[in-house]
Amino acid sequence: METEEHISIRKNSPNSGYLFCANKAGIEEHLPELLWLELVWLIDWWAGVKGNYESSLPTVMETEEHISIRKNSPNSGYLFCANKAGIEEHLPELLWLELVWLIDWWAGVKIKLYVDSETFNLMGKEHALVICNHRSDIDWLVGWVLAQRSGCLGSTLAVMKKSSKLLPVIGWSMWFSEYLFLERSWAKDENTLKSGLQRLRDFPRPFWLALFVEGTRFTQAKLLAAQEYASSAGLPIPRNVLIPRTEGFVTAVSHMRPFVPAIYDMTVTIPKTSLSPTMLRLFKGQSSVVHVHVKRHLMKDLPETDDAVAQWCKDAFVAKDKLLDKHLSEDSFGDQLQDIARPVKSLLVVSSWAILLVLGSLKVIQCFSLLSSWKGVAFSAVALAIVTILMQILIQFSQSERSTPAKVAPSKSPPTVREDKQQ
Repeated sequence: METEEHISIRKNSPNSGYLFCANKAGIEEHLPELLWLELVWLIDWWAGVKGNYESSLPTVMETEEHISIRKNSPNSGYLFCANKAGIEEHLPELLWLELVWLIDWWAGVKIKLYVDSETFNLMGKEHALVICNHRSDIDWLVGWVLAQRSGCLGSTLAVMKKSSKLLPVIGWSMWFSEYLFLERSWAKDENTLKSGLQRLRDFPRPFWLALFVEGTRFTQAKLLAAQEYASSAGLPIPRNVLIPRTEGFVTAVSHMRPFVPAIYDMTVTIPKTSLSPTMLRLFKGQSSVVHVHVKRHLMKDLPETDDAVAQWCKDAFVAKDKLLDKHLSEDSFGDQLQDIARPVKSLLVVSSWAILLVLGSLKVIQCFSLLSSWKGVAFSAVALAIVTILMQILIQFSQSERSTPAKVAPSKSPPTVREDKQQ
């Protein structure tokens, strides 16, 4: 079936799976077309994307006029139309909106954003490198909520540990969206990070790249270990954050400086009067409050040398530690509170998915008489068990790592540490 007369297969992309028949409508054409029509429906009817085409599309879809495929990155999976947002953005966003709905509507978590008006108006309209402390189990989900409010949820990226992409559904969607997955070994991760950052140079929409420079989630045991290290190394002793690992940040700045205008220094914390949010509490519908402070730094204002950039990152976390001290005493980040009322988009998406799921399930039960035989009942029970297991995996993945408390090194002024409320 692969003679030149009948088939055109992406001449410049030998690994492509696209198959185009020139002279006949065989089964090779109809089967993929039935699948692709579902994606066409997603763009045309669900997302309502409007294209502006001056002529009909050619048989082989890779002309320069219609499609831009990252010319400097031939191995990239991104495929972008010249006049519209691609399916790569809408598919993950439709999935991630379900988790936004979980935090906004199901659990009713209140996120209070403290940021100046100028930065607030720029959020979602420019490329940005986001550095954040890793305080709670759902910091990444709080970031998704803020990205959704800013209109860039579909183009949100993050640097995450490699095992995250194995997380059912959510991890797969992150891999599909080309999140950067690292093994926490700089010898192995350096080239992976550099190549991933290089691909972002031609990203066609405003994006956020989140980088948790502490390298791990905050726990009391890790804080004690960080305090011991800081005391022995003559560094400022942290009270509310961990000591940042600067290799990834330095690499990100050196590669993104030419095309990313800003760094968003994001600080997340939980007020004293609120329970610390966890994925389990979200599923139970238990509300909480999260305070987020954002400070915008111009990338061009950062120092030029790698050592100076690393020191800038350390200084930023010293300032972040002091900001958290102030929040601990005042229970607020100040008077720059912005209104980010929850939108109905996530509610509409989840409602639509729920209706489709219920109607589809009823149709399957009716067609196959699943509840009229022991095999059908067993099949239904297995399906429910799989859903339960997937939810449990997500909950376990989001929980902070537990470790044996370490002894803190003696210091002249012992730091005060606030313990998160336990369930």
